[in-house]
Amino acid sequence: MSKHPASKLNWLTTTLPEGLLVDAAWLTNHQFSTSLRRKYVKAGWLEQPARGVYRKPRGALTWQQAVISLQTIILDDPVIVGGRTSLELQGYAHYLRQGLETVHLYSRKALPSWLGKLPMDVQFVNHNSRRLFPHDLVTYGLHDSADGDRLQRGLTFQPWGTWDWPLTLSTPERAILEVLDELPDRESFHQVDKLMEGLVNLNPRRLTRLLGDCRSVKVKRLFFFFSDRHPHAWRRHIEKEAFDLGSGKRLLVRGGKLDPTYLITVPAAIDGV
Repeated sequence: MSKHPASKLNWLTTTLPEGLLVDAAWLTNHQFSTSLRRKYVKAGWLEQPARGVYRKPRGALTWQQAVISLQTIILDDPVIVGGRTSLELQGYAHYLRQGLETVHLYSRKALPSWLGKLPMDVQFVNHNSRRLFPHDLVTYGLHDSADGDRLQRGLTFQPWGTWDWPLTLSTPERAILEVLDELPDRESFHQVDKLMEGLVNLNPRRLTRLLGDCRSVKVKRLFFFFSDRHPHAWRRHIEKEAFDLGSGKRLLVRGGKLDPTYLITVPAAIDGV
């Protein structure tokens, strides 16, 4: 792109949505030199919230803006909002936060180091998306698949902000499996039990596909353990015999109680099914 500096600035102003981020690599790829970037920052046309990251000035920076920037502008590989964060955004997880807000992201590669240096009271936790679903759309790409296939794989879009930017996140069916993967180290049985109690409208076809794709025996056993405790209408349409639940016992909680159906140890305060 060989343009007059004024034309380059006009192009950047038109192309870069207000509030969203680009990094130095993106600007270099579009032939904005380091000196030109410094000039834009000095003139106030761009601001630099962290080293190597730029945006057009527009109010306080939010984590949604940062993630949407990764999803739509900066990264070629997909990254999605998942787990408890996705459930919160969709109204399923209401609880009092203590300390920093945690945002759970899922991708197949490490995220840029500058993400954790942005001036926000947020902790980003990145998970390897292939840990649970090695053959899903996070691995093979979001934008080449039809909407129906995205939904069946457990991915959806939520409009965010003044311009309804598309925030890509896990559907509740996928998000609860991602939360179960965090047990017992980073989630509590009590919290997950309350989450499952509120998931009354899950899609059984979507759950069936996700459970079939899921490689974690622990997650699948926990899913059926909690869904048996809260027998919502969708549970009748999912046959646990159709899934590989492995063999042998799984010690999840030391000093816990063995559930005789799924052979997992659970806290003594939660009755086994």
